[in-house]
Amino acid sequence: MSWLEKRWYQPDVLIWLLLPLSLIFWLLSATRRWLFRLGIKRSIKVAAPVIVVGNISVGGNGKTPMVIRLCQLLKQQGFHPGVVSRGYGGKAPYYPYSLSMNSDPKLVGDEPVMMRHHIGCPMVVAPDRVRGAQYLIEQHKCNIIVCDDGLQHYRLARDIEILVMDGARRNGNGHLLPMGPLREGLWRMKTVDFVVVNGGVAQEGEYLMSLEPGQLVNVKYPSQTQSISELKRPAIAMAGIGNPERFFKLLATRQVKLKERLVFADHHPFKDGDIPDDLVLMTEKDAVKCRDFAKSQWWYLPVSAKLTEQFKQRLLEKIHGI
Repeated sequence: MSWLEKRWYQPDVLIWLLLPLSLIFWLLSATRRWLFRLGIKRSIKVAAPVIVVGNISVGGNGKTPMVIRLCQLLKQQGFHPGVVSRGYGGKAPYYPYSLSMNSDPKLVGDEPVMMRHHIGCPMVVAPDRVRGAQYLIEQHKCNIIVCDDGLQHYRLARDIEILVMDGARRNGNGHLLPMGPLREGLWRMKTVDFVVVNGGVAQEGEYLMSLEPGQLVNVKYPSQTQSISELKRPAIAMAGIGNPERFFKLLATRQVKLKERLVFADHHPFKDGDIPDDLVLMTEKDAVKCRDFAKSQWWYLPVSAKLTEQFKQRLLEKIHGI
């Protein structure tokens, strides 16, 4: 975590030096919202219900596991969902770009590749979420759209908004970027349909989500799995995600002995030589970028989102009421 990010989650008077930049950020984002409210910029409604899953703070909040679990839930209810994502960090040759099970993270981003392996439904990356959603409806006959990380993409009209929040860090110091971690003010929490808290304690009106770890999966040989309890020696833990500390704490709760922690920037483009040829534990998001040069001693720990029955019931009621 950078010096600036640390200041977001602990008191520091020096952060006020960034006030002019935060005021500029506020002015730009507020102007953009008002352009949509006045009709100068137009939100476009597509021919299927749209559920947006996003956040108002930067960094790892648990949004990706939420999207995966949401798609699984929709399929169980008989829907044919499609997912549209920006594809952060990817450089696809054209957009919308459909993902397959073998899509290259360099083209579409690491999180979309990870999601595609679990959702079992069509998925595209498209910076213009409207075009992506329309493509899913027209080409794949999807009857409900899940928009990954599109809370601030107001051009796409939405029927349901789900805000995912880190239950431990929550909203940090409550300031807008770059003084704090917020993309939009705390007022935005009151306008969404659901606030889902990843870990920690859910406050009134919020819904709790927990991340449940599965079996360790070998990065080089994905058919090989083992229980965390089967590890015979201390390992190196590696994370290039928005909140690496969450991964390390998860390993600690499973009594994993670590001899070293390696932290990389979120979305780091791993290459051969970045990671030691040793017993290494990593996140699934990192693993999708390491498969081409993986060593047999590298393992990743998949996690799945567990949602409350109350949330699932209220969400389905909301969907059927559209």
